[in-house]
Amino acid sequence: MSNYTEEMTNTLVGAYLEKPTPETVEKLAEKFDRSKKSIIGKLSREGVYRREIYVSKTGESPITKMEIVNNIAESLGVENTDLHGLEKSPKAALRTLEKAVAGLEQPQQINNYPGGV
Repeated sequence: MSNYTEEMTNTLVGAYLEKPTPETVEKLAEKFDRSKKSIIGKLSREGVYRREIYVSKTGESPITKMEIVNNIAESLGVENTDLHGLEKSPKAALRTLEKAVAGLEQPQQINNYPGGV
């Protein structure tokens, strides 16, 4: 036996498709005296629920510091293990470095660089 009648299910699905927001889920939970998790579960089983996509405060998709370091290593043509410890830097500094090296061409052999490569 289902916790939701066919009429309830049609109402849930219709209301959610009309306005697929967390607020709609809350209103439906109050209306049918169910938990938000129950409503989300039912909408998921019906194939209509869309999970909220998380974005950072700046509106970008979240990215870890390690992913940024991997991008930097790839742009520089070095192994990410060669940049061990860089992931402990502030994220803003890593993003700036990532953008700066992204425009560089693949590194060339520099034999006489004083610091070595």
